[in-house]
This record gives sequence, structure tokens and C-alpha cells, in this order.
Amino acid sequence: VNHDIITSLDRLLSSYFEDGNSLKDGLPSVKYISTELKLSQRYLSDMLSSLTGMNTQQYIQSTVIDKAKEKLSSTDLSVSEIAYELGFEHSQSFSKLFKAKTNLSPLEFRQSFN
Repeated sequence: VNHDIITSLDRLLSSYFEDGNSLKDGLPSVKYISTELKLSQRYLSDMLSSLTGMNTQQYIQSTVIDKAKEKLSSTDLSVSEIAYELGFEHSQSFSKLFKAKTNLSPLEFRQSFN
């Protein structure tokens, strides 16, 4: 059951970004995710923590970083454009999160592919 929830969560996050919801609604919130999955925020976070070692917010951030890495390594979009596409209001917030999670700035990450 728990692995089905993670599969559903991954599908939900993928479609959220692919459908452009991040452009109009910003980053997905824990409340949005739990409502869509019809689970309490606490249950979802506890279940994710036991399976992945991350709470819901951290899992969302991890997914965002993975999407960012994909875009940085496969497109010519600017860091600001990528930040905006992922739902950040300010590219500085995106860059700060990216660096905190990867120890590289988005530009340093991109340059590692060249």
C-alpha cells in the first residue's frame, strides 16, 4: 500500500509540472498533495519519512531539484526561466534551494555538463 502511495505521489507531481500547474499555482504544497491523495498531511509525511527518510516537503523539494537538473542539463533555458517554470516567484529562492540540496549553484551544475 505504501509503495502505491509513493507511485501515486510521483505521478501527481509529474503531472503537476507537465500540465503547467506550477506556472499558475507555484510550487505544490503539502496541503495540495495530501488533499489530492486523500490522505492526512501527518499520515503522508510519517509514511514518506519511514520509507524515504524525507517528509512530504523534502520529497517535493527533491522532485523539484530532479526536474531542475533535467532542465539544466537538457535545455538552454536560463536559470530564471527554469525557476519560473518550476513555480518559484524569485529565481534567488530557486538558486538557494538548489545550492542547499546539491552543493552547486544551478550554473555550476550546468557547467559540469560542458
